[in-house]
Formats: sequence, C-alpha cells, structure tokens
Amino acid sequence: MTGHAAGHVIPYEVQGSGPERVLALHHWLSDRSSFADLRRYLDGSAFSYAFVDCRGYGEAMDTPGTYTMEEIAADALAVADSLGWNTFSVIGHSMGGKAAQLMLLDAPSRVRSIVGISPVPASGFPLEGEMWNLFVGAVEDSGNRRTIFDVTTGSRHDDAWLDARVSGSERSSAAALRSYLESWTRGSDIHERVEGNPTPVLVVAGANDPAMGPETMRSTWLQWYPNAELEVFDDVGHFAPDESPEALATVVEGFLGRR
Repeated sequence: MTGHAAGHVIPYEVQGSGPERVLALHHWLSDRSSFADLRRYLDGSAFSYAFVDCRGYGEAMDTPGTYTMEEIAADALAVADSLGWNTFSVIGHSMGGKAAQLMLLDAPSRVRSIVGISPVPASGFPLEGEMWNLFVGAVEDSGNRRTIFDVTTGSRHDDAWLDARVSGSERSSAAALRSYLESWTRGSDIHERVEGNPTPVLVVAGANDPAMGPETMRSTWLQWYPNAELEVFDDVGHFAPDESPEALATVVEGFLGRR
C-alpha cells in the first residue's frame, strides 16, 4: 500500500492559470506564506502553481496527522487529484524536497520534474550533537529558530529580516515541528530507490548554506539523479525564496519551461 491511500486534501492556494502545473511544498519552519516573495515574480500566464499548507502549518495547523514526509507526499498527491492535475512538477524547499521525492516514488508517471530549493536529500540529513539540540529546541523556542535562520544564511541578514522569518515560523504547531524534524533528518533513507531515476531535476543551492549547500547537493542529488542540474546562488543561504526571489523565479521557470 502506498502512502497515497491515506491522502487528505490539505489547504492550498492556486496562483496563475497557465498550462504548466506546479505544486509547491514549503520548508520546516513556515507554512506556504514562505513563498510570498517568490510569488510576486511568477508567470501566471504560463504556469499554474498550487501552494499547500502541510498538516500542522498555516490553515492546516490544527489538522491531526502523523507529520511525516510520507504523509506530506500523500496529501500533496490528493491536492493534485482535487485539482484534476494528472501530471505536474513539484517544487520542494528544504524538507519539501524530501517529500517531493516520495511523491515521485508514489506516482512516477505523474511527476514530470522536481525543483529542489536547498532540498533535503533522499538519504535524509542527520543532525548530530549541538545541531540536533538546536533544532529540537527550535520546536518550542523562537530564539533557537532565529539562530537557525541566521546560521543557515551565513549570518548575512539584519535583525528585521530575521524577525520576519521568526514571525513566519509561528504559523506552525509544536507537535508537527517535532515529528517532521524526526522524519526529514532520521526518517527513511530512500536514495537507493531513486538512484538512476531519469526524471529531470533542478537543484538550487545557496553558497552561504552550511548544511544543504552546493557540496551536499553534488554528493547526493547530483549523484543519484542522472538528469539533475545544479544552480548555485552565490549571495544566498538556505532560504532563496526570501533572499533572492526574483532570480529564483527566473531560474525555476526557465527550467520548468524546458520540460
């Protein structure tokens, strides 16, 4: 039985009415509003985008669940079903990148391409020692969240930028954050299942991201997907949709337009 059997139509918002369909999955510390800056630069005449709130976030903050990558994948496929989208591409930011790959495994004939933005690899991304404690603490502590936003962007942003990111992180439930953290760091390693998959993949990495940066992408995503290409943003860390939304929109739509 695949995860799709348990799919639940989570809240989503569609932008654009173009023929190219794209489903977008947000990162661990915010809901779909984390794509707000990026959305200003997207081409609604060429693309139709569906931005979802995973269970435990935003409009789905009170939606119960197991809060796993497998559940996100199943729910996102249920959203595509509700939209009547037979085929589509998937954008996954950070943990959303892990869930996007599970969607590919669950529905290989439907996922046309994947765009990973600082995406968690198919192997997961185990955090150890102080880093694990920092992230576990962030479930309840906004100060830890602020540190995460600062460290994962190379400490290059001012207080106002960090404050805005922390504010966005409040649209999440502690139970969901804790369970998703376990799932994207120490959950199932699916890299052997995706290895050699010919699906076109674009990986966007920020040079100032100490975790999911270019080298991590080269040793994981680019090793396992033969049709993967890497775009490195020199002035960006882990949060390209916030840090460089216009350039990101250009790169993403250039890639998707070739599919």
